[in-house]
Amino acid sequence: MAIDKRWQIKSNKDKALMLAQREIAVLVCDAVELEGIHFTLPEIQTLLDGITVGGHRLGDQQIAINQGDAWRSLFAVIKEGTFQLSSDYACQLHGIAAKEDALEWGKFRSGGVTIAGTQYMPPIADALPGLFERMTAEMLLFDDIYDQAIFIFLTMARCQFFYDVNKRMGRFMMNGLLLNAGYPAINLPARRQLEFNQLMLDFYASGNLDPMNRFMRSCLDKRIIKIMRE
Repeated sequence: MAIDKRWQIKSNKDKALMLAQREIAVLVCDAVELEGIHFTLPEIQTLLDGITVGGHRLGDQQIAINQGDAWRSLFAVIKEGTFQLSSDYACQLHGIAAKEDALEWGKFRSGGVTIAGTQYMPPIADALPGLFERMTAEMLLFDDIYDQAIFIFLTMARCQFFYDVNKRMGRFMMNGLLLNAGYPAINLPARRQLEFNQLMLDFYASGNLDPMNRFMRSCLDKRIIKIMRE
């Protein structure tokens, strides 16, 4: 089983889950901000409590609610011990995270897509099931849990398994792997959006994991690392 080799964090599923659950509003707020949807943290907290907020489009509120629902679903399967890094579970979670937000949700895309800002072309739809299986096999070539998790995120983003919500899904599966193994989740702060976007465009074109691996690792909150090491 892969472990954390950089920070020497000891695996503790209960503590990792507790920390992630406490940050659910921040996780959702940053995720939707990265998609160009602007909510304040108190507004997200209100939405997650089941109360609508004024001044926002209903579609934007639904996207935020979807993210909260997807996080809660992910937490539940991890607590139950039923999390799987599988195409079936990825599609199940996509059905929650992308509801009313993608051309199709709950299944791999059935046609081609492009990625804005790059000439890189994602794989054809027929190749996606095999590529998912290949991804989960190649993940095992890494013996560090964060290398494995970030590889999953980046591969899902580059393959574009779905018509939309690919980067968010990659982060859900990345963090599902981490939390299920007892390690803290990585949140991508919206304030680092410009840096993230540029590095992702470079990654799409080159396929080089290293710069994005370093960036994603730098997003792990040092306070959380300290708490996990206590």
